[in-house]
Amino acid sequence: MGKTAFVFPGQGAQKLGMAKDFYETFESSKRIFEEATKHTDLDMVSLCFQDEDKINLTEYTQPALLTACVAILQPVLEKMKPDVVAGLSLGEYSALVACDAMKFEDAVSVTRKRGIYMQNEVPVGVGGMNAVLGAERELVEEVCGGIEGAYVANFNCPGQIIISGTMEALEKAKEELTSKGVKRVMPLKVSGPFHSGMLVGAGEKLKKELETVEISTPCIPYVTNVDASYVTNKDVVKSLLEKQVSSSVLWEDSVRNMIADGVDTFVEIGPGHTLSSLIKKIDRDVTILNIETVQDLEKL
Repeated sequence: MGKTAFVFPGQGAQKLGMAKDFYETFESSKRIFEEATKHTDLDMVSLCFQDEDKINLTEYTQPALLTACVAILQPVLEKMKPDVVAGLSLGEYSALVACDAMKFEDAVSVTRKRGIYMQNEVPVGVGGMNAVLGAERELVEEVCGGIEGAYVANFNCPGQIIISGTMEALEKAKEELTSKGVKRVMPLKVSGPFHSGMLVGAGEKLKKELETVEISTPCIPYVTNVDASYVTNKDVVKSLLEKQVSSSVLWEDSVRNMIADGVDTFVEIGPGHTLSSLIKKIDRDVTILNIETVQDLEKL
C-alpha cells in the first residue's frame, strides 16, 4: 500500500474568506484562529475574512495563511493521518505543526516576524521575482550564475522556475534567457526578491527569533525546501528555517523524493490548487486531493 503526503501551499495561495467554513463548522478550527489572535498582534478572524487591504501584504499574509492551513488541517487529521508532510516556502511551517515539530502558537508568532523581516530586508522596488516558463533547469542556473544579483528562487516543476534578485539583474537575466530561446519570462506580483541571497539578513534576524522556540522530534518526517531531504532530527530544524529564507525552494526535488519513497497520494491542505497543479506536472500517475472547503472532506 502506498504512502500519503500532506502538503501545504506558500504565499500567493491566500484569499479572503479562506478557512471561514471550517471556522464556523469545527470547534477545533475555531480554536486555531483564537490561538493565532492571542499569540500575534492581529485579529485573525478579521484579517482572513474581511481585510482585503492587508491579506496580500507579506507581513500579514504569512501568519494568516498558516492559520488557515492549520485550521483546515484539524478535521482532516480526524479522518486521515499522513506518512510524511511538506510545504512550499511558508507552507513548511504548516508542515512543522502537522508533524508536531513546532507548536502552532510558536509557528504563528514566528511567521508574523518572518513576514516583517522578509518585507523590510530590501526596500520596495529594489528587487523582485520573475517566472521562467519552458526553460531547462541547467540553463536557468547557468544564466543566473553569471549575473551578479540574480538567483534561482524556486524549482517548482518541469518548465516552471522562479528567479529572484535586483530589478537590474532580473532584466539582464530576461534578456539572456530570451536570446537563448526561452519564450516566456514574466514578472510576479511580489514585494521583494524572496528566496535570494538578498534576504540573508532576514534569515539572520529569524535565527534570533527561533532561539526562544522549542522544536520537538517530528512524529513523522517532513521534507525541507532547502535540500529536499527527509528531516527527522529536531536539531537541524532551526538552521534549515534560517537558510530557507534565502535559499532556493527545491519543490520539484521534494516531490520526486517523496514519490521515490513510496508516496502515491498527495493531499493539498489550504486555499487554492497551486501545489496540486505542480505535482501533476511532476508525475501524472499519483493521486492528488485538495482540501479547501468543508465539503472537500468528503474526498477523504
